[in-house]
Amino acid sequence: MQAINDFILAAAGQPWVLVLVLACCVIDGFFPPVPSESVVVGLAAVAATADVPNPLLLAGVAAAGAFAGDNIAYLLGRRVGTTRWAWMRGPRMQAAFRWAGRELRKRPASLILVARFVPIGRVAVNLTAGVTHYPHLRFVGLTVLSASLWAGYSVTIGLFFGQWFEDNHVLGAAIAIVCAVALGILVDLVINKFRGKPNVVERIREPGA
Repeated sequence: MQAINDFILAAAGQPWVLVLVLACCVIDGFFPPVPSESVVVGLAAVAATADVPNPLLLAGVAAAGAFAGDNIAYLLGRRVGTTRWAWMRGPRMQAAFRWAGRELRKRPASLILVARFVPIGRVAVNLTAGVTHYPHLRFVGLTVLSASLWAGYSVTIGLFFGQWFEDNHVLGAAIAIVCAVALGILVDLVINKFRGKPNVVERIREPGA
């Protein structure tokens, strides 16, 4: 375990770590299996006690990557639709696309902001916004805000929990990641509870929705 901790500390101080963060955040905007939250939150947990990478720089890189990824997804949706590739045609993703299409017509601004915190939800919303030709300049403005909020939230979660596990960076990062994912789902549940609507997770789990 100490060897793993030492490796994480050594890697966190390398410049290429921020390149990895940027790449993960960009790809995660349009391809859900890439875990950008895990990378950002985990590194922030390390930064809480090791001071590397710089938390502000980490948040800035994560926000830039998230913004780029969301807008790439928008452009992909406009150009290729939501059935071009096999991973798009699965029942869960198609249910998510149908849900996103309906909700974008009703509450586009709040949906784009909230979806950034839900991995599959943000991909569905980003692609669907492109397919439905949601105004691009408005989408850009909303994703500047959503990417900044998401990056700040992810780094804050990592810093908070990382301070609790100063001697075990692996455990601190793991707990921070779990809490970040759980809080993202909680945000969706709370907002939709007040609106009286099914949440993102429920809609994705209903292939026939």
